[in-house]
Amino acid sequence: MKNVFLAVLFVLSLTTVAQVKQTRSERLTPEEKIDLQVKRMTKDLGLNEKQVAEVRAIVTKQVQHREEMKAELKATKEKQRKEMKGKIEREQEAIKADYKKILTPEQFTQWEKKQEAQKEKIKDRMIERKEKKDLK
Repeated sequence: MKNVFLAVLFVLSLTTVAQVKQTRSERLTPEEKIDLQVKRMTKDLGLNEKQVAEVRAIVTKQVQHREEMKAELKATKEKQRKEMKGKIEREQEAIKADYKKILTPEQFTQWEKKQEAQKEKIKDRMIERKEKKDLK
């Protein structure tokens, strides 16, 4: 039993490495992940039918748990992202109001134009980074 457990851990690590090599467009469904992992273990370890069924149950449980954790993490990140975006927007409005008090209307208009240009540069850089990341 201990050997089977160690073998499962070993194959999981191999599967993880293999999945990292896939591009985003080649993501597998949970069922495909289960099938692939069970097939590999069956081939590599020469599992009998009883072992295949037991390994499939373990792998299914692991994949489901991983998917739940991913969904939970994504929801948390999305919530934090929205909160942070709102906070940043409020801070920017406060800064804008402070500058409006200090600068002349002409200076304030120039400052706003520079701020917009800076935002565009940042957006362009983000798009470039995303494109580079998608190509990997």
